[in-house]
Amino acid sequence: MSQHQGRQPIQKILGNTLGLKPGQIKRIERIYRRRLPQTHIYTPELTRTLSELSWEIARQIGVLVDRRGYIEQVVVGDARRILLPQRKRHRSAAERLTGLRYLHTHLHDEPLSDEDLADLSLLRFDCVVAVEVGPAGLPRRLWMATLVPGRSAGDPWQVWAPILPGAPPPVPFDELVRNLEKEFSRTVSPSVQVPASSGRGKALLVGVSTGNPSEAEESLRELESLAHASGVSSCGSISQNRPVIHPQYLVGLGKLQDLVVHALQSGAEFIVFDHDLTPAQMRSLTDFTELKIIDRTQLILDIFAQRARSREGKIQVELAQLRYRLPRLMHRNTGLSRLMGGIGGRGPGESKLEIDRRRVRERIHRLENEIGKVRMARKNRRSRRGRSGLPLVCLVGYTNAGKSTLFNTLTHSRVFTQNRLFATLDPTTRQIPFPGGRKGLLTDTVGFIRNLPTDLVAAFRATLEELNEADLLVHVVDASSPYCESRLGVVDDVLKSLDLDRIPRLAVFNKADHADPVELQNLCRRHEALPCCALEPGSLRPLLSRMETLLFAGRGPLPVREVEPAREPAPLAE
Repeated sequence: MSQHQGRQPIQKILGNTLGLKPGQIKRIERIYRRRLPQTHIYTPELTRTLSELSWEIARQIGVLVDRRGYIEQVVVGDARRILLPQRKRHRSAAERLTGLRYLHTHLHDEPLSDEDLADLSLLRFDCVVAVEVGPAGLPRRLWMATLVPGRSAGDPWQVWAPILPGAPPPVPFDELVRNLEKEFSRTVSPSVQVPASSGRGKALLVGVSTGNPSEAEESLRELESLAHASGVSSCGSISQNRPVIHPQYLVGLGKLQDLVVHALQSGAEFIVFDHDLTPAQMRSLTDFTELKIIDRTQLILDIFAQRARSREGKIQVELAQLRYRLPRLMHRNTGLSRLMGGIGGRGPGESKLEIDRRRVRERIHRLENEIGKVRMARKNRRSRRGRSGLPLVCLVGYTNAGKSTLFNTLTHSRVFTQNRLFATLDPTTRQIPFPGGRKGLLTDTVGFIRNLPTDLVAAFRATLEELNEADLLVHVVDASSPYCESRLGVVDDVLKSLDLDRIPRLAVFNKADHADPVELQNLCRRHEALPCCALEPGSLRPLLSRMETLLFAGRGPLPVREVEPAREPAPLAE
């Protein structure tokens, strides 16, 4: 591809990269001198020039023309497709088009392709015209498509009937654009827009898997719950099962074009991938879709940023976010940066980028020092608790399994609870009485989730160190979830990765009142667990008795305090 920047750059780019001859390069240069009438979508002279050149070099050729009729850019592709260069949109309002029309050639007697229609929807061109190249380089037919305002179902474009090369355009261009934008302005009105208070935007959810489709479906449903917990409304989900993950786009190129069209049809403002994206993948997806791209890790970090209330929680979340963003810190390429390479491309832009990276590293260093102070303070508190001689029990489990509700019922506390993911971030410790008269300490911890971000685990290391001092881990499982066994395995894997599988563990299936009794009985027998309902204190007595047995086995009965005999009253003085 090439952008007109003078004679020498075009010769260098087209001659060295595409192998074109000097005469062909001059003919491409002369295309820039043409100007179309403002009332014409195309002219027979322009379509014939593009057709002859395309047939001669055996490559597709396209032009971008503004509304004044000036050719703004000439793009050269290969025999099958054209990769449009990255460019800033002229207009971003929903009721306006981009102000450019896109004319290009097809070498294989084909109408408008799916890629052409995706470019029309994504880039909001005034129209797209494809010229079929016939024998001897003569144009055979012209295919045209425009966007359709206000279409709620079906494709958001209209493909016009094929046009013969010598025939005039079906409608005046200026009248076509004026009517389209008037219709867009009428359909996109404030009365149908989503109010700002309804959420943080609409997102299209995308899942990619190479294994079991049922596990991929479960993960995609969990991604929808994460989006809801973050305040984002889902406008649909798309999944793809592939033999291997695409190294650049994660999904196949055809599927990526489909989801871009789906996002435009549904009004999605960004796309959320149920996968951890590399910096290169995120840059490629952003450049292709021109939409905001978010991966699973970024979504979880955003939820944690909303939930953090204590000072140490905010420090840990900010540290995790900065570690995540540092390798992804970059500036988008503009102009000829993708053509120039390294030589000649360095300068103030790279200096600004290095300054930003250095500031992030300095902030990470300061936050790591703060985390060190938090770890020392927690260590001191644990040592003071250790001197009390009370055993420590920690509640662990999948997020939203009911750990905080169980904690409140057992300790008569008022820790914040809500039916949503990651409602509790900061650990809380309270004293708990046992039926036999003994006492212990109970700690509520942050919940786990599938594919827990490594940056988050590293940042919350100071919080998770509480688990290392535990005498017993109570694994709370949501018995009402159809995926309870797979989630039980996820938590087991996380605990094993944290070297916590050495600590005695007791499994508890919570929300027993919402589970099937037969299945619940089989689960408890299989995992040597206890059923309970955190909202019913009467169902927790077996749990308290089992905890007491595991904690105080071998310690013998409570010491009996000797009672002094009653003294006889002293005789009254005479």
